[in-house]
Amino acid sequence: MLFNSLNFLIFFPVVVLLYYIIPRKLKKIWLLLSSYFFYMCWNVSYVLLILISTLVTFGSGILIEKSDTPGKKKGVIAGCLTINLGILFFFKYFDFLLDNINLALGIFGVKAISNPFSLLLPVGISFYTFQALGYIIDVYKGEIESERNIINYALFVSFFPQLVAGPVERAGKLLPQIREISERKGATYEEFVTGLMDMAWGLFIKMVIADRIALFVDGIFSSIYKIGTVEAILGAFAFAIQIYCDFWGYSIIAMGAAKVLGIKLMRNFETPYLSESISDFWKCWHISLSQWFRDYIYIPLGGNRCSKAKKYRNILVTFLVSGLWHGASWNFVIWGGIHGIYQVIGDVTKNSVSNIRAALGVKKDTFGYHLGAKVRTFCLVSLAWIFFRADTLRDAFLYINRLFTKFNPWVLYNESMFGFGLDRTECWILMVSIIVLLLVEIAQKKTGETLGGILLKENTAFRWIVVIALVLAVIVYGEYGINFDSGKFIYFDF
Repeated sequence: MLFNSLNFLIFFPVVVLLYYIIPRKLKKIWLLLSSYFFYMCWNVSYVLLILISTLVTFGSGILIEKSDTPGKKKGVIAGCLTINLGILFFFKYFDFLLDNINLALGIFGVKAISNPFSLLLPVGISFYTFQALGYIIDVYKGEIESERNIINYALFVSFFPQLVAGPVERAGKLLPQIREISERKGATYEEFVTGLMDMAWGLFIKMVIADRIALFVDGIFSSIYKIGTVEAILGAFAFAIQIYCDFWGYSIIAMGAAKVLGIKLMRNFETPYLSESISDFWKCWHISLSQWFRDYIYIPLGGNRCSKAKKYRNILVTFLVSGLWHGASWNFVIWGGIHGIYQVIGDVTKNSVSNIRAALGVKKDTFGYHLGAKVRTFCLVSLAWIFFRADTLRDAFLYINRLFTKFNPWVLYNESMFGFGLDRTECWILMVSIIVLLLVEIAQKKTGETLGGILLKENTAFRWIVVIALVLAVIVYGEYGINFDSGKFIYFDF
């Protein structure tokens, strides 16, 4: 079920209404049933995978605490990780592994191995698997106590607002809120109103910006043999905006929906495209996953508490794994590797760049310097996004070739740019929407609040004007797609 669908428009009010009507002791069960129904609307049979992951990690947590020797604890967590990562590997990476084995066999003239399975990738499997694994690792490390209430834990793994695309919540933050559901009335008035306003903003940036700009991006990336430098630049920048609005749109709707129910989810983005370095970008982009990789891969490898060479190895390994997490394709691995290389180069050249800046008398506390740093970071991130978006490695390298070898500034002065999915009117709608997005991003950067939090402090009249404008914009200018709900969220594939 998609947030931008008619089904969710019916589902969510029903869930909220009954949540606030039924007795408190039934609220957790109601949310759990609603969450499983939410997922089963996509595929009934695959809900068994969530159930298996839930039962295995729940039981393992209890066994770890009951184990009286370190060896037994290691055995339990090893088995738990094997089962969960094995399921994830089978459904997400088996085809990728087999394709690469067949590619290697082909070099030696050996007949390819046929694939005995025809698997559909379960929506959100990477998200709920990592959330469950984060829990069991924290229990093993002694950072949290194991949960003994299966209802609480099952709801932690399957809570529908963040089930299929995050954020990847930590048990230490979300489980206590779930335990308190039966003792609390629910959301406060401020939380309820802020949540609804955030949901409206999320739908705007998803349906008005992301889905509209997707038409242009699809047109560019399906015409790689025809495009030149200008189209390639605009296409890369456009995809950077698309994936941000698509994923941030989902995240802010998830935060808003949870807030309406009295649950606070972590903020997954902090205006990442206003970052002034790649390292700052990764502190602001997909924060929950970045922190997961930092805590469970980068730091266990040694983090930065080791030699420079090992530190850089740790960075590269972490980003390569992050790329592979996003998808079973070499495109994603290279995308992750590029960001790892960015980080390494940034650290290696940090002192030299600082010395050069001082020698040239460059002032860091100026508008021009900060703007230049933001533009540079955005360009580097957009360049890496090409590998993320391209269908194949060959397409990605061809796209980059077009980026630098077919200079064609004249397309800015003719009508050819309107042949990639958007006409003149649609382009104006998109540009105005992006300006609105930028203004809100700047306001969020200064206040640290979501749009709902910002509006809550404004006068009632202004607040209503903005909310009504957002709703009307979604209704009038939203891209609904075929059968209304075809515009799925990009990160549902991960």
